[in-house]
Amino acid sequence: MTWQPDVTVVGGGMAGSEAAWQLAEAGLRVALVEMKPAAMSPAHQSPLLGELVCSNSLRSADPVAPAGLLKHELRRCGSMVIAAADQHRVPAGQALAVERFGFARAITQRLALHPRIRIERRRLEELPAGPVIVCTGPLTEGALGEVIRAELGGDRMYFYDAIAPIVAADSIDMDFAFRASRWGRDTETVDRDTPHDRAAGGDTGVGDYINCPMNKVQYEAFVAAVNAGRKVLPHDFEEPKYFESCMPIEVMAERGDETLRFGPMRPIGLRDPRTGHRPWAVLQLRPENKYLTAYNLVGFQTRLAYPEQQRIFQMVPALHKAEFLRFGSIHRNTYIDAPARLGESFQLRTRPNVRFAGLLTGVEGYIESCAMGLLVAWLLAAELAGRTAPPPPPTTMIGGLYRHVTAPREGDYKYGPTNVNYGLLPPLQGTRKDNRKERMSERARADLETWLAEGSPSRALVRGTVSA
Repeated sequence: MTWQPDVTVVGGGMAGSEAAWQLAEAGLRVALVEMKPAAMSPAHQSPLLGELVCSNSLRSADPVAPAGLLKHELRRCGSMVIAAADQHRVPAGQALAVERFGFARAITQRLALHPRIRIERRRLEELPAGPVIVCTGPLTEGALGEVIRAELGGDRMYFYDAIAPIVAADSIDMDFAFRASRWGRDTETVDRDTPHDRAAGGDTGVGDYINCPMNKVQYEAFVAAVNAGRKVLPHDFEEPKYFESCMPIEVMAERGDETLRFGPMRPIGLRDPRTGHRPWAVLQLRPENKYLTAYNLVGFQTRLAYPEQQRIFQMVPALHKAEFLRFGSIHRNTYIDAPARLGESFQLRTRPNVRFAGLLTGVEGYIESCAMGLLVAWLLAAELAGRTAPPPPPTTMIGGLYRHVTAPREGDYKYGPTNVNYGLLPPLQGTRKDNRKERMSERARADLETWLAEGSPSRALVRGTVSA
């Protein structure tokens, strides 16, 4: 394909893949520039687009949970990424978890086969002069990273994120483990917005998680070993700043002996069928692929050295012979002060042809990154079509993320990354306090439908009314 692109999208992760698809569906010609496999970041393992590197979970599918509500909104907006996730779902209780390879392959194939998308496998050294959306993610480095830092006036905006280990299923000793989802809830309790979801009725009677219980003595020895274990530390010139929901277990353990037991190892809602009692502490394992041959240590992000991970995690009775398919590791996430640097359409104030999407804007999580890619693409496509597109309602999860990124800050408020949460939405009117989240979810769904029907870029754009 020798045509000149209308828009260049840089980066083929969640935000870039979604943005490229939405722009192309709007009738625009898109050059999707992805550095893999010419250059690989420390977190990536394959040349596929849409690769998941931190977890295979897209978090809760509960329709009232913030992540579940956001996924509902993305489905209603025609998200290609969420459609691929639904297609490649694996059992994970109330979470939407996917088989990594199939998920990324589906995204790659759809983008590669789109007649208005050209995938360019190269490392970009300069920002193009025309419309461009930068979705290079939290590990943006090299010449492009220097260009971005020069435009933004510094590089002090970052935090640290850690990924959890994966173990082989056949190395888990089930004599010391049991299957169950917390409170007995299984995959079938989901947001039934798709044919896939509606077809998944009934109760399997088997929990999706493998639970590895520990008694008090075992747990206390484990915490002591975590605290004493050798860690991979950041450089002296880097101040470690961890995102709370991806806190390494050793950082949590340093906060107190009981922290892990009230965090990722909490036993609430679980009962060991062998004893009939709730364990003192539980390490949960979540399926990593649809074949159930690999399991992720849920919430066990870590900066422990590799040999220490094997030694310490094998102190969990069910993992005493565990084969580690991937050890946990730590990486630096970079983000920009979006409210100060970006305009209402995510454009760089000093270079309006350049827009940002995804984790770089200060959202955290795969689905949040996807949402920002979709929204930036819609706003840009509307602008190129000569239209003014209204932002999403602040009462929706997409709207809450939009305001987080774009709303001016006052006083001493320090901007930082966030997952989607109800704190991003305006409070309900009146004094009623019962069923607050349920009512906020209903309001969000109703307001989203009004936005889609009356003023959003979606209806006209996704039908290809923007001329190529």
